[in-house]
This record gives sequence, structure tokens and C-alpha cells, in this order.
Amino acid sequence: MLQNEGQIAFITGAGGGIGRAIAQKFAEFGCSVIVADLNLKGAEETVSMLANPTGKAKHAAITIDVTKKADVVEKLNWVKENYGKLDILMNNAGVSTMHRLVDLTEEEWDFNFNVNTKGVFLVSQAAAPLIVEGGRIVNTCSMAAVKPDPTLPHYTASKFAVLGLTKAMALEFAARKITVNCVCPGWVKTPMQDREIVWEGEMKGMAPEDVRQSYIDNTPLGRLCYPEDVADVVGFLVSPQAQFLTGEALDVAGGAQL
Repeated sequence: MLQNEGQIAFITGAGGGIGRAIAQKFAEFGCSVIVADLNLKGAEETVSMLANPTGKAKHAAITIDVTKKADVVEKLNWVKENYGKLDILMNNAGVSTMHRLVDLTEEEWDFNFNVNTKGVFLVSQAAAPLIVEGGRIVNTCSMAAVKPDPTLPHYTASKFAVLGLTKAMALEFAARKITVNCVCPGWVKTPMQDREIVWEGEMKGMAPEDVRQSYIDNTPLGRLCYPEDVADVVGFLVSPQAQFLTGEALDVAGGAQL
């Protein structure tokens, strides 16, 4: 029997990058995976890549705006009607922009907090009644929550908030034997990073690939993090081996957080 055979997993922000790799891991473990993303095309592409080792999984792609309560509630009601329950909730939707505090706009602040933090709150609140006893919630946090970055003050603050929210949720949901943990990825090779190295290069007068090389140079294990590295750790957090682990933040950064 597969690790999570027959379970239902709901994952936000899985139209690419880290979320896509996690969705693929859940599918390999035997889950029916609901891929929710603002970009429906990306979500559908992810679903097209998902395995179905038992032949019984029911994967789906849906749009969701995690910043809008009405949309979140509507989509989780759809999950209830079509699946009846959730075993795994993966709050992965996230965004970034890059400016130092003195140049930061209010719009950027709100954008980062609305997606990165408010989104975790809204989706978790709406999904909570569907999550079975013994279920798992995993939030995508960031190395920025343990190693602040002066070029990302707003993003850093939003991820510190996710870390705190994870711990508070762990206490609240413990009575239902639902574990709540988060992962803190380091410098992950994703399209988001492709944008960030351009921004950081402009701020620091560096070529984008030199910025990327600096990430590698500052990672003790000597390479970038890949989405599959994060997916492997999330796979552990939803496994039977992690049933007594809650309120934790697992660094997936190759030592870059040290």
C-alpha cells in the first residue's frame, strides 16, 4: 500500500515551481490531488503531470484567489461536495517583490501579506471543517523567516507571520490530532528566483547569474535548492513517520540558513 493511498490533498499555488513538485509527490504517494492556483492553465498542466499509481485517484485543477474569502469559501465548498473530506492541506501559494524598506510601497507590502499570510489564514479557516482527525497541514514558509533579508523586508515579515501562524495553528488543531508544520526553503531554483536575481542584480549592480552564483556560494552544501528537495521534506511531514511532529519549521536550505 502506498504511503497516502486514498487520501485527498488540497494544494494552493501548485501551477508550477515548488507547488508542482509537491503535487507530484502527493500523487506518487497515492493521493487524489486538487491543484488550486490563480493560473488555471498552470494548474491544468500540473494535473497532466500527476501519476495515478492505483488507478483510483481523482485529480483536479481549479482556480483560486487565496486573498478573497468568498472565492476561498466557494472552492472549499466545491471540495466538500466532490470529495467529502481532506486529509492533507498544503498552503503553498506565495509571491515576492524586492525593495529595501525606504523604497517599499504600501501596495507591495499589502500584496505580499495578502497572498503569503492572509492566504494561509483564509484557506486554513475554510478547509478546517473538512480535515479529518489525524490529518496534516503544511505551510510553505521561507528561509527568510529564520534569516531576514534587507532586500525583502515585506516578504520577510510576511513569512515570519506564517511561521507564527503555523505554531498557533498547531496548538489549536492538536485536539483533533491534526499536525501543522511548515517548511522553510532556501534559494530555490524556480521561475520566482529567475525574477528575483534580476531585481537583486539591479539593486546591487551585479549580473543576474552572478547573483545566482552568490546563492550557491553561500549555501554550505554547495548547490541551489530544487523544488524536489522541498517536496521530499513535505512528503515526510505527511507520512506516518511524522505523526508526532507538530508546530515545527523544517529548514530545506542546504545550510544556507545558518
